[in-house]
Amino acid sequence: MELALGEERKKVVVIGGGVAGSLLAKSLQFLADFTLIDEKEYFEIPWASLRAMVEPSFAERSVINHRDYLTNGQIIASRAINVSDTEVLTATGRLIPYDYLVIATGHADRVPKTKTERLSEFQEENQKIRSANSILIVGGGPTGVELAGEIAVDYPDKKVTLVHTGSRLLEFIGPKAASKTLNWLKSRRVEVILEQSVSLNNISDGSKTYQTSEGGTFEADCHFLCTGKRLGSAWLKETVLGSSMDVNGRLMVDENLRVRGRKNIFAIGDITNIPEIKQGYLAQKQALVAAKNLKILLAGGKESKLATYEPHSVMALVSLGRKHGVAQFPLTTISGRIPGLIKSKDLFVGKTRKQLGLEPHPVHD
Repeated sequence: MELALGEERKKVVVIGGGVAGSLLAKSLQFLADFTLIDEKEYFEIPWASLRAMVEPSFAERSVINHRDYLTNGQIIASRAINVSDTEVLTATGRLIPYDYLVIATGHADRVPKTKTERLSEFQEENQKIRSANSILIVGGGPTGVELAGEIAVDYPDKKVTLVHTGSRLLEFIGPKAASKTLNWLKSRRVEVILEQSVSLNNISDGSKTYQTSEGGTFEADCHFLCTGKRLGSAWLKETVLGSSMDVNGRLMVDENLRVRGRKNIFAIGDITNIPEIKQGYLAQKQALVAAKNLKILLAGGKESKLATYEPHSVMALVSLGRKHGVAQFPLTTISGRIPGLIKSKDLFVGKTRKQLGLEPHPVHD
C-alpha cells in the first residue's frame, strides 16, 4: 500500500491473539502501524490441546509464539482493561492509540504467559494421566468427549468416567451425532453418566471418592473439568463499548463485522453475537472477512465495497481418538474413519500453521 509523502500509516490494534485474532494479525501486519495486544506471548490452536495432554510433544507444533508469524508489528503481552474512542489501556498502564480496532478476546482462559510454561503444563497433565488408574472427566461437550476419546485410545487400560449434566452428550449438535458418540465411547469402555453433576468442592488430586448429585459415589485418582468457559468480555462492560453488548455479554456486530454504531471498531470470533455455532473454523472465516474490510478501509475504499459475513449452518467435527470421529453436516451425520481422516489424525494443525505462513512440521536444529 503506497503512502503519500508525509502521510502517516494508520494504526490498527487487535486485542486477542486466539484463532481469529492471530489470523487477522498475520493478514494485516504489513499494511498498517500494527499492534497485537494479548495477555500471553503465543497463539495456541485450541482444538489440539487435548491431544497435547496425551502426547505432550504435539504441543511443539500447536503452541506458536506470536513473533513466529507476526514478523512486522508490535506485540504487547498484557491484558487490555479499557477502551476509549481512540485508545486502548493495558493492565501494565500503556495507552495504545488506534485508528482501527479489532476485538477478538474470545473466551476467558487461565493459561500461562510463555510458551515454555504452557508446554510444561502439558507435561504435568500428561503425567497426571499416566500415573492415574482411574480418571474422571466432568462435562460432556466437545472438550470432555474429545479428552475421553484421546485417553481411551492412548491409555486403554485406564478406567475413564465421564459425568454430564445434560440428557445427552454434545448438546450443541444433533441427537444422531450424540448417539453415535455415546456408542463409540461405550465401545472403548468409557463409563458415561448423564443427567447428573459431581461435586468438586474440597477435592484435591490424589486417590479419592467423588459423589454425584444423585447420591452415588465412585473412585477416581484424578479429574479434569471440561465445562464451558466464560466469555472474555466482562472487561468491556464499563468501556465505551458497554452499550454495544447484548444480554449474553457478546458484542453486537453488523454484516461487515463492525461493532454496531461504530465505523472503525470490528469484533470477530466467539465474542460476537453472530447467530451461529461458535467454532474455530468460523472464527477464521470471520477474521478473513474483517481483514478484507480493513484492507479496503486502509486503502481509502468505499463503504459500499465492504464484504459481508453470512452466518453458517451447523457443521461440526468431533474427533474420537486418533482415527475416528463424528461429523455433522447440514444434511447428514456420519461417524467412523471418514470424519477421523478429515480431522483426527492431525487436528488441522498443519493447515492452521500454513495459514499463518509457517511450516506444517517445524524443523528443529
